[in-house]
Amino acid sequence: MTSRMLYLFGSAAPPVHDVAQVIGEAQARGWDVRLGLTPTAARWLDAQISELERLTGGPVRSEYKLPGQPDAWPPADAILVAPATLNTINEWALGLTSKFVVGVVAEGIGKGIPMVTMPCVNAAYAQHPQFARSLDELRAVGVRVLYGEGGFVPNAPGEKHPYPWAVALDAVGSL
Repeated sequence: MTSRMLYLFGSAAPPVHDVAQVIGEAQARGWDVRLGLTPTAARWLDAQISELERLTGGPVRSEYKLPGQPDAWPPADAILVAPATLNTINEWALGLTSKFVVGVVAEGIGKGIPMVTMPCVNAAYAQHPQFARSLDELRAVGVRVLYGEGGFVPNAPGEKHPYPWAVALDAVGSL
């Protein structure tokens, strides 16, 4: 089986701690994976970065490269943004690209890269009016959003439920 390149982008939500296992599962499904993290998620996983780079065979990125530096990753065949926080979803939909992962996925819309996102927000965050608008905006530009029944269902603040990583990987596989 020929590997395809998957960019896995994670925000600072508890399921990001499962990313090593998710990388292995994606690789078992035939993906070559590169990992990008929001700055806070990178800080959360700082002690694991070397191991994550060993697993992916490439640098874990959370910052833009400097002008003139070569691209550190091969081009993506697909992008999975999960877990995606309220902030990441809203920044992406609004085109606010100060963060590396948001910049890549915002540009990915224009490049036509197939993308899936699965939010990870609690029920209180989900009530913010911009959140629904942002999900609608991402859907309108072709991003597959796994939210609600059949995807991520918000829990009450402080409540923990298993994050449906297999649903996200299945969706990426069907792109």
